Amino acid sequence: MVLAIQIILIALVAYFAAIFIKDIIAHKDNLGSGNWAVAFVIGFITDALDTLGIGSFAPTTLLLDATKQLENDRQLPGTLNVAHSIPVIVEALLFLTVVEVQPVTLFSLVIAAAVGSLLGSKIIAKMPERKIQFIMGIALIVTAVLMGMKQVGWLDMLGTDNTATGLTGIKLIIGIVGNAVFGALMTAGVGLYAPCMAMVYMLGVSPIVAMPIMMTSCAALMPVASREFIKTGNYARKVSLGITLGGVIGVVLAVNFVKGLDMNILTWVIIAVVIYTGINMLLKSKKAPSAA
Repeated sequence: MVLAIQIILIALVAYFAAIFIKDIIAHKDNLGSGNWAVAFVIGFITDALDTLGIGSFAPTTLLLDATKQLENDRQLPGTLNVAHSIPVIVEALLFLTVVEVQPVTLFSLVIAAAVGSLLGSKIIAKMPERKIQFIMGIALIVTAVLMGMKQVGWLDMLGTDNTATGLTGIKLIIGIVGNAVFGALMTAGVGLYAPCMAMVYMLGVSPIVAMPIMMTSCAALMPVASREFIKTGNYARKVSLGITLGGVIGVVLAVNFVKGLDMNILTWVIIAVVIYTGINMLLKSKKAPSAA
């Protein structure tokens, strides 16, 4: 079953790459605003952090906002999903080879996340900019709170002494429903890592097993959600391509890249800036349409 999932992920990355490149070629004369080098660096940094479990959505949002890479905030959800799809699939393929997880649990939760993202992306892709700003503001603050809970050990406490490598019965049903909801929320910018981690911990799954579940869920749902954003054009093409290229390299070189960094201090800095960015998004959503 794990081999089947790996084959599915490889097929997904091929399918997604095909529609992504096709759209890039179709708009090669007008890829939108943004800077190739800045986007590449953003992808390198955020996907390296993602490989360590910090997540990529919140850091990417704050860096895109700080460097003014997007034409408008309506492009943000689509850019996050499109840009990080391929790097996250690379992560998932790496983790599936080193961590054991019950195939039925993995397959069920991954499919649930993909279905949830498909429904969520259809809604988010059609939302006006001010609503997206409001949703992203809330999403960033919630993400920062969950990151903070993980930093102080509250999420890890939920997984203490857990030994299960999978779910059965009612726990599996709860996991499927929960991951479908998380998949839908991820299309709005709410990272799946922390809430999925908390859920599987509370259901008794071993902490190390949470990693392939989280990463494979994202790897499956992001290309599915991204198809809708590409179809509607609600994403930044140049920025997304730059982040993708930098992100793949960031994933592969993550261990060497971060070995000299104090991840504890870095994570708290990211949390603080994410909260600031979230508040700023909420304030922008309250402005008049012409100002927003």
